[in-house]
Amino acid sequence: MKAIIPAAGIGSRLRPHTHTAPKALLHVAGKPILGHIIDELIAYNIREIIFIVGFLGEKIVDYVTTNYNIKASFIEQKELKGLGYAIHLAKEHITEEPVLIILGDTIFDLNLNDLIKSEYDAIGTREVDDPRRFGIAETDGRFITKLIEKPDNPTSNLALTGIYFIKSTKLFSQCLDQLIVKNITTRGEYQLTDALSLMLEQKCRMTSFHIDGWYDCGKKETLLETNRYLLRQIKTVDGRRDAIVIPPVYISPSAKIINSVIGPGVSIADDTVIESSIIRDSIISTGAEVRNCLLESSLIGNNSTYIGRFHQLNLGDSSEIIS
Repeated sequence: MKAIIPAAGIGSRLRPHTHTAPKALLHVAGKPILGHIIDELIAYNIREIIFIVGFLGEKIVDYVTTNYNIKASFIEQKELKGLGYAIHLAKEHITEEPVLIILGDTIFDLNLNDLIKSEYDAIGTREVDDPRRFGIAETDGRFITKLIEKPDNPTSNLALTGIYFIKSTKLFSQCLDQLIVKNITTRGEYQLTDALSLMLEQKCRMTSFHIDGWYDCGKKETLLETNRYLLRQIKTVDGRRDAIVIPPVYISPSAKIINSVIGPGVSIADDTVIESSIIRDSIISTGAEVRNCLLESSLIGNNSTYIGRFHQLNLGDSSEIIS
């Protein structure tokens, strides 16, 4: 089986970080988002991956080719016309063998062996409080009956999580073609949900599989939440001589920590310098410098420098002041 990872999105909700780095390469719990996805695929012996890249795509190419020994193909998406359009660009790679599609900003915890053994095409879903933000699936209890992209009045709370297992590859390719040829769009874009809906119209049997471990990295708040969760799954590094470390944290061996308090919930990437600072619930990315500051719930981007200032105060007891 091969995998397709669409990673061409510009990540507007994570600006300014995505001005200089693709969203898929933002750092979380010790490595880029994309690294978590690739490592999970390799763990299940999926070693052929097609990456759909866009803005700053050369950085994804460099990251993958430098860090992984896999069969990798890279397809440039020059126009952002929707997920269906992105997958259509990779159509020549969709042959007879099953295909796993995973969005490039989705970290997951899933037993892929169970999925690979599925008799049917399958889509990962999870119940959510506000289905309007997602594509949703309606089911009859066993099979998916309808797919709707970001409905204004949702009839189901089963959100599509961004993981798709396609066994009916010939029909899938035909439906992708039909999207483009007939100009079938939703909200002005070619949607993957529309291609899958065309498959349902052709009597394709499609099931949903529940995903507990689904970690969204699409905006700052969810990225930090995902960082906190993943840090709890890894072993915290030993304490540093010139720092107080409060688990869970990840600190790169190449990071330089001086006279600082780190944690909990902090991820510090390669070649960073932290000096005279207190940092919690934050992500400090590659090559960043942080000095003389207190940070909480913060993202510091690659090669950024932040130098703060601690204040000395001399405050008296104001309880006796008479106005």
